[in-house]
Amino acid sequence: MPSNLIIRGRCFAWGQRTYLMGVLNVTPDSFSDGGDFHSTDAALAQAQAMVAAGADIIDVGGQSTRPGAEQISLAEELERVIPIIKAIRSEMTVPISVDTTRASVAKAAIEAGADIVNDISGGTFDDAMLSTVASLGVPIVLMHIRGTPETMQQMTEYEDLLREIASFLTEQILAATKAGIDQAKIIIDPGIGFAKNYEQNLEILRNLRSLTQLRCPILVGVSRKSFIGRILNQPNPKARIWGTAAACCAAITNGADILRIHDVKEMREVSLVADTLFR
Repeated sequence: MPSNLIIRGRCFAWGQRTYLMGVLNVTPDSFSDGGDFHSTDAALAQAQAMVAAGADIIDVGGQSTRPGAEQISLAEELERVIPIIKAIRSEMTVPISVDTTRASVAKAAIEAGADIVNDISGGTFDDAMLSTVASLGVPIVLMHIRGTPETMQQMTEYEDLLREIASFLTEQILAATKAGIDQAKIIIDPGIGFAKNYEQNLEILRNLRSLTQLRCPILVGVSRKSFIGRILNQPNPKARIWGTAAACCAAITNGADILRIHDVKEMREVSLVADTLFR
């Protein structure tokens, strides 16, 4: 695996410590924080707070990907994310990722000041995504999914979960490099909660290290998710901080390089202690 990646002048030295990607959903309907940061002022204030708390990347998303979420129009997604990215970039030098499956949104976001494309479809929803990212010369996060957010929770039958995740990601890494994306700029995500049931989410966390064979940095998103709610018997996503902390610690122990999280201050403390113990 490449030892480091430079993003907006910052060195991400893989294996040295855990990096934190702060979630900034500028949506009315995301599962945990929908509607909280819908205005530009509120989103900018949240981005500033996350950076102050220790976020290494701010991940801006305008399309909810919660189970059952319907796809919004291209125009609406652009209207949601581009002003926010411009506002953050005008105030801060923090690396920004755009959470999108559309090549045109990715291109507009990078031109507005974003640095990374975070694609939950692993480059499969939009045939132009990989070639577009290659032309932009930026890193991409390739995530494993089946179906779409509308259909994915009916697609959880696997013969060998980790093998099938690894196979999908291997294919998409190959497709990305064939499209012209530098291998050193590819990050992978097993897609916890995306076409995975409760037991499968736990299996991924327990066996995460098997994905290191793909020789890419690993991003894990467990923050506030429903499998944690089930364990805690806690229906309120915002009350799942300490369950999230335990899952994040497990991810770090098993090889995660980046954590995509909502509660930056708390997970920063978790990562500092876990990194000291396990790296």
